[in-house]
Amino acid sequence: MRQFHRHTLLSALALGTVGLVPLSAMAQAAPVMGAPCCMAPAPVTPTTLNFTVSADQKKVPDMATMGAGVVTTAKTAKAAMEDNARKMSAAFVALKAAGIADKDMQTSGVQLSPQYDYTNGTRPRIVGYQASNRVTLKLRKIDQIGAVMDALVAQGINEIDGPNFGIENPEAMLDQARTEAMATAMRRAELYAKAAGMRVKRIVSINESGGYTPPQPMPMMMARAAMADSAAPTPVAAGEVSYSIQISLQVELEK
Repeated sequence: MRQFHRHTLLSALALGTVGLVPLSAMAQAAPVMGAPCCMAPAPVTPTTLNFTVSADQKKVPDMATMGAGVVTTAKTAKAAMEDNARKMSAAFVALKAAGIADKDMQTSGVQLSPQYDYTNGTRPRIVGYQASNRVTLKLRKIDQIGAVMDALVAQGINEIDGPNFGIENPEAMLDQARTEAMATAMRRAELYAKAAGMRVKRIVSINESGGYTPPQPMPMMMARAAMADSAAPTPVAAGEVSYSIQISLQVELEK
């Protein structure tokens, strides 16, 4: 019994040893992952061209915005507000008489504040009140802007700033500028590509920015109290307004 058991165990060990050989051989024969033969080729960096082009459109303005206001002072807050209300109400009547529609008039601010006396090194004391009322106007008749200003001053308006000229619907001008800018950009891309012995393969990206360039700014106009009896209206020059478009273009080139 003991001899038979020993013989069987030795036989099993022998078989187990033989069975290990192929596993070891397989481990040695397995390919190593990440070896140079298995790496993908590095991607080729494309040749790109980047530049910025702008185009603008100019036109005589067809509208303007303007701010107008009245500032009043009095010993009491009530008196300051009442005086202010009378003058601003008269100004609104004058604006409607000049053909300004209700939708083109918007109150932009009403303020009331105390006025203090700081003299003699004493504690500040209230000596009166100042009231102000401002309105923003859209003026669609450019040739009447000066006359509107004078009519406002005649009714007590003592602060005017503007006008700021513009185009009511500038989208058509902007589209024309976009078309011109893009045509210039593509023409320039083809020029560079040809000079480099290549051609434009595709547009990679287009980015747009733009702006509005007003005419030469007019100085703020305060009330012309000393000239209220002048027969000539306040002169106003509209000039031209300019809308510009700037595009940044990136294209890919190929041989």
